[in-house]
Amino acid sequence: ETYALPTQDAVTLALRTQQVIAHESGVADTIDPLAGSYYLESLTQRMERGFERYLGEIEKMGGMVEAVERGYPQREITEASFHFQQQVEEGEKVVVGINKYATAEQAPIPTLAIDPDVERKQIARLVETRKTRDAGRWSESIDALRQAAKSGDELMPRFLECARANASVGEQVLVLKEVFGEYHDPGYF
Repeated sequence: ETYALPTQDAVTLALRTQQVIAHESGVADTIDPLAGSYYLESLTQRMERGFERYLGEIEKMGGMVEAVERGYPQREITEASFHFQQQVEEGEKVVVGINKYATAEQAPIPTLAIDPDVERKQIARLVETRKTRDAGRWSESIDALRQAAKSGDELMPRFLECARANASVGEQVLVLKEVFGEYHDPGYF
């Protein structure tokens, strides 16, 4: 409003913000949400108990790595998302702008369009760099990165040397994929 009256989008955003606070945060569920901070403290304690329960489950499994390997976090996220979506669809949970105070028309989301010429120029620069770089230095730096990855040594000095030898990020990533492989979601669901 410093320079002009707010746009309709700005007015709607301000209203939706108030509606989110009123309907989604739960602060309007009590007469005095802070109530000497008792209500806020009870919300905090409830969250803390939930965290402790999750951490206890994870510890019983042998730690986070084991929990991830068993698919526990992924399964919990999926189940919570499914339950939340059911509540939204049935109107048990309010999501402002989705199942309450929804607008009839959806404004297009502005996206950044990158000029295709930028990609062509970058590819040309990469081709030129590969032609003119010191092939011996490049090969040594890539081999040193591979060896450090295999032996568990610190990789950052090897990355820096690869950069100095004009090895592309893609070339460095290929070395890491060769040594460590690629992550594939086990699909626990």
